[in-house]
Amino acid sequence: MSKTIITISRQYASGGRLVGEKLAKSLNIPFYDRELITLAAKESGFSEKFFENADKQSVNSLLYSLSTGMYNAVGQFDGANNLPLNDKVFLVQYNVIRSLAEKGSCVIVGRCADYVLREDPEVIHVFIHSDIQSRVRRAVEEYGMPAERAEAMILKGDKRRAAYYDFYTGMKWGRVENYDLTVNSDKVGLDRAAKLIEEFVQMCKA
Repeated sequence: MSKTIITISRQYASGGRLVGEKLAKSLNIPFYDRELITLAAKESGFSEKFFENADKQSVNSLLYSLSTGMYNAVGQFDGANNLPLNDKVFLVQYNVIRSLAEKGSCVIVGRCADYVLREDPEVIHVFIHSDIQSRVRRAVEEYGMPAERAEAMILKGDKRRAAYYDFYTGMKWGRVENYDLTVNSDKVGLDRAAKLIEEFVQMCKA
């Protein structure tokens, strides 16, 4: 493997973003989460709010277009001007993620990156999960969620991510066969979760 590219999918409040940050810092490679939204907004001219809220809106599927070749060889989507706004937002993110992976090593969190890069043999796909009690504690202590509503909000966040992912990819969010490695962040802690992924990457490159 000439590049180190890692996608991280994660349950809401499982600490996946923090694990990704720690991993990227340890490997000394770029990290993209919120940064991806900024890049996509700059490239498209859309407001960052469109990207932040993309998975909260009702959308029309791009699966048919992606699978039947409407996405052309130069990375443009034929007929994109006629697409609903949320579909355009997804396409911009799709383009940005592919471009980042082509440029070099990186860690990318969320945004269906595992699906976008599913055919790249240099990419390692990771899913971070945790038990609900740990996620509630993190949501209350670190995200400032009200304790009495935290569990419901977390489960709603998972449901929203799953619906967005399933809709745009045709795959099931969180299914183990979609990932090379799954890590329970509560069992090992965030620092060791990042270290575990790093060791797994090294084994894959050996």
